[in-house]
Amino acid sequence: MGEIEDGEADNITTDVQGQKCALVCECSAPESVSRKDSLPFLNAVLKNPVCKLYRFPTSDNKWMQIREQMSESILSFHIPKELISLQIKEDLCRNQELKELGELSPHWDNLRKNVLTHCDQMVNMYQDILTELSKETGSSFKSSSSKGEKTLEFVPINLHLQRMHVHSPHLKDALYDVITVGAPAAHFQGFKNGGLRKLLHRFEAERRNTGYQFIYYSPENTAKAREVLSNINQLQPLIATHADLLLNSASQHSPDSLKNSLKMLSEKTELFVHAFKDQLVRSALLALYTARPGGVLKKPPSPKSGTEESISQDPPLPVRRQDSIPHHSDYDEEEWDRVWASVGKSLNCIIAMVDKLIERESGGEGSSASSKDVEKDSSPEDSIITHPKEDWYEQLYPLILTLKDCMGEVVNRAKQSLTFVLLQELAYSLPQCLMLTLRRDIVFSQALAGLVCGFIIKLHTSLYDPGFLEQLHTVGLIVQYEGLLSTYSEEIGMLEDMAVGISDLKKVAFKIIEATSNDVLPVITGRREHYVVEVKVPARMFESLPLQIKEGQLLHVHPVLFNVGINEQQTLAERFGDVSLQESINQENFELLKEYYTVFMEKMPPDYISHFQEQNDLKGLLENLHQNIQAKKRKNVEIMWLAATICRKLNGIRFTCCKSAKDRTSMSVTLEQCSILRDEHQLHKDFFIRALDCMRSRQTQGALNESDDPETGCLTDNKPTSRHFYPVALLLVSSHLLVVWLILSLALLLAKYQ
Repeated sequence: MGEIEDGEADNITTDVQGQKCALVCECSAPESVSRKDSLPFLNAVLKNPVCKLYRFPTSDNKWMQIREQMSESILSFHIPKELISLQIKEDLCRNQELKELGELSPHWDNLRKNVLTHCDQMVNMYQDILTELSKETGSSFKSSSSKGEKTLEFVPINLHLQRMHVHSPHLKDALYDVITVGAPAAHFQGFKNGGLRKLLHRFEAERRNTGYQFIYYSPENTAKAREVLSNINQLQPLIATHADLLLNSASQHSPDSLKNSLKMLSEKTELFVHAFKDQLVRSALLALYTARPGGVLKKPPSPKSGTEESISQDPPLPVRRQDSIPHHSDYDEEEWDRVWASVGKSLNCIIAMVDKLIERESGGEGSSASSKDVEKDSSPEDSIITHPKEDWYEQLYPLILTLKDCMGEVVNRAKQSLTFVLLQELAYSLPQCLMLTLRRDIVFSQALAGLVCGFIIKLHTSLYDPGFLEQLHTVGLIVQYEGLLSTYSEEIGMLEDMAVGISDLKKVAFKIIEATSNDVLPVITGRREHYVVEVKVPARMFESLPLQIKEGQLLHVHPVLFNVGINEQQTLAERFGDVSLQESINQENFELLKEYYTVFMEKMPPDYISHFQEQNDLKGLLENLHQNIQAKKRKNVEIMWLAATICRKLNGIRFTCCKSAKDRTSMSVTLEQCSILRDEHQLHKDFFIRALDCMRSRQTQGALNESDDPETGCLTDNKPTSRHFYPVALLLVSSHLLVVWLILSLALLLAKYQ
């Protein structure tokens, strides 16, 4: 729940009505697990556990035992380093594609040079940050005092696992996990102009409404361009590999192997062809054509669709934004269709040839009809008439070569045109665009580190739960973030950053693979629009997983954020400020939670749903949550409790966040733990407050002082107040001594609350 300042063992005894509530605080290893092969998996995430043991009475005067553990996570630094390395590769690849864009007119060429200069500077900055992170040793988490350091801005603040293990006399043992972390936010960048939510909206509005010398592409189309480029880079080498495997099967003269290789080649090629059906590629090709030297439009623009982008270029006048596709009299729009369709035709020739070869091998008589199909589908130079004595390899090789050539031509044209689309976004507002990208990367890195930690812990805890595993690959996991930020001053910007960062986690998917070595740290692949986190598990654990997961099915997460400010700054915001940001975030995320619940009820097996509904009244909880969000009550912490309860009942991953994951977070987590003990494990009602004080105390004697304020999250050192002051009666002897007393007391108080 925050930073542990020391590892000393404490022994706390709280006497209540003649009974004693024992607490032993100790530093030890994580709790033992039933399977030894799970230990490397768990130790890959957790480090430096600090544990406390409690014993509380139940309502029937028996005793329950509670083991509370807080652990650091080494993923705090591992995930940001993985992510930054990927982003550097992605940016270097984009810069190279910009350089290979070909010859452009002077206007566009100057823009490209300017963009490349700034992008190279950003890449150097990312490389410097990665170098500094690689030097970090010692602590496995970033303390709150370091949240403003530039070299650590990609690292989450105070990322910890807070686990409560309950052993009660009547109920089954239970584990309750909460990941505590500072709100994902760009503290070094500052919040003078707001956070990501406001900055992105303002940036897009300026792009849309202001005339400028660039082509406007919507964020959706820009994201689509990145997606198509990524698909190209993934599919082209796969198709080439499957084509080579097809030739290898042909050389071995194996009909079964030939069929299997052809099936894989056909599937990947069809995906490749489908990727270019979007109108964006066609319009981008025309835009790039007019940006070439001599690419002058001879006809006025003619609108085709409100969703299509355009370009207008006239040498005497500056290029201005257009929202329609211009037509160039010298541009052959059908040329792209012919080039694109040639890939499919080449594949048809290969399919026909393989069918012919297999028929001949099996003694069929359909060779003449197949020859006609080949001659009809392929051009004369591509057609090959088979001969019974010819080798399969020799007959398929020219067709495979034609497929690769056609695919290379399509890739070359599409890459250049879509890179030109990305150039527009970068060229519009270079410093602002790149700084927004940096800020978003920083916030996303912090959010992703916590998510990966939470996913691995949840997987480890529920690995042998068939219902959870089926839910995991059928509908994915709900990930609920409890935010305690106020909507006042800088924390508004933090909340805006946090909202975007958590929303961006929707583009993350997980894949569970078998660990082949002792290195079980997760690996990240992908790009900014779509990341895949590969989680490694030991062989024995991997074998127990469902077939869908073992075959590499991507596992999705559904993040939701509910925020309720609880400190004194929120009081000011509610009385004199604006809480609309919090209200809109809660309403938007309630809709996401409701949508997940609907999919959950539709897709999970009927027998599981019937048992699930008997155990849980989720529909009622959702309605209650919606009513509380609509009520707009001040500091309505009922929203937090309801959202957390729904998350636990849906087997979700729980997060609690405030500015630094210390004071407010610790107040919230300890209150939640005691509420669970009361509601789920029959904690004696007279011991609720004492249990709460016991969990919140960090000292060796007594209960909390009256000066402890749960709302502000301020914990005193829990020592008698008189120890900080000299007896006033003695000091009244001399006015000089009284002045000295006042100065010393003030100094002690300042040192205490710093």
